[in-house]
Amino acid sequence: MGFLTNNIWGFLQRAWKIAVNEPKKLMHCLKVGLALSLVSLFYYMRPLYQGVGGNAMWAVMTVVVVSEYTVGATLSKSVNRATGTFLAGALAVGVHWVATQSGDKLEPLILQASVFLLAAAATFSRFIPSIKARFDYGAMIFILTFSLVSVSGYRVQKLFKLAHDRLSTIAIGTSICILISMLVCPVWAGTELHNLIKNNMEKLSDSLDGCVAEYFGNDVKSNNTKSEASNKILQAYKCTLNSKATEESLANFARWEPAHGGFNFGHPWKEYLKVGASLRSCAYCIEALNGSSICSDAKVPDFLKTHFSKFCIRLSASSSAVLKELAVSISTMKKSSKIDVMVEEMRNAVQELENALKSLSKQQIASTETKTGDSVNDIGEGNATPAVVTLAEIVPLVTVTSLLIEIAARTEKTAEAVNGLADKAEFRVESAEKTKKSQSQKVKQISAKDEDDKTMMTLEKV
Repeated sequence: MGFLTNNIWGFLQRAWKIAVNEPKKLMHCLKVGLALSLVSLFYYMRPLYQGVGGNAMWAVMTVVVVSEYTVGATLSKSVNRATGTFLAGALAVGVHWVATQSGDKLEPLILQASVFLLAAAATFSRFIPSIKARFDYGAMIFILTFSLVSVSGYRVQKLFKLAHDRLSTIAIGTSICILISMLVCPVWAGTELHNLIKNNMEKLSDSLDGCVAEYFGNDVKSNNTKSEASNKILQAYKCTLNSKATEESLANFARWEPAHGGFNFGHPWKEYLKVGASLRSCAYCIEALNGSSICSDAKVPDFLKTHFSKFCIRLSASSSAVLKELAVSISTMKKSSKIDVMVEEMRNAVQELENALKSLSKQQIASTETKTGDSVNDIGEGNATPAVVTLAEIVPLVTVTSLLIEIAARTEKTAEAVNGLADKAEFRVESAEKTKKSQSQKVKQISAKDEDDKTMMTLEKV
């Protein structure tokens, strides 16, 4: 008894947590209940019940089947169900008329042949990618309605009234669902897709910073157990890897939605899929970086890691800054005036890291383990006794640096995809005043940095 009570209490706690964290889902449940309550009036009230020919239950079934979380999904199912029912009903009535004119002997044969041919053709259409993506549910409803009306018409005299009542009840159910979905706390698929892409960019940026800090941060490495927050940051990229199906579904439903918010009808939703694909390509590299930096058994010499840390950290910071700026651009639907400068800084960081890799001369890599130098300054300075490291020791570090360079290249492609989205969606351009302010702030930062450098040089001379 206690075990059952604990399970029930745990279930209630999880349900309460979902309702608190995602109130939109709780509101969707209330909207479905409201739609069912309204459509049930056609069953409880005699005038309304007689008005739909006693087929009010079809309206209830329609509400249950058509109600979806987003407006786009509800519109998609409603239009598919109404269109499939109308076409199937019209064809069934036409085929029934032809069959009755052919005589009693040929009537069942014509009905059977029509059911076989049209059902087979509609089923085959569901394998066509373009139809499956947007009209799969409509094709299924077409098969169901045509079969029911055709088979029922052989025994029912008033076939036209049967088809009319079924179409009327479905129209009532879909209308109620669409109105409630759009007017009562609407959840737009386009907005959900927009926010999903933005959040994935921010998570990728955090994961990249976390992976580099995990690899080059000795204070973090010394801890055998990572904190829960640090682990979440490192694993955040998996949300991007697992979001492909969700992105495609939301993009498909968003095309059904009317203009809302900052999105016009015909908004380039396919461009979001291109941005999502670019983000996943970055996420694959970050996954490899996370695996190579944490799971590597070979220990890299400290002087090598110290020498390359500043270049790698600068490159990861530049790539992370570009991703964050792109996320801001998508969130505000404005073209960033700083993105070109930030991409150029990322390219410079890549060039510096590549130059640092080239500074490792062949004489510094030995086939057998030998004693390493004591100073970082031995690298690339042409000292008499350069530091010598084994190939096995340097491979993990080269792997990490190569992955960071590849991440920068894929981040640049992501920036190009976002620029394509901004052009087609006609993102607003940031005002000139904001641009001037950002430039003046950057100039002040550079001048302050130069003054600090001069002060440090003076202190060193003293």
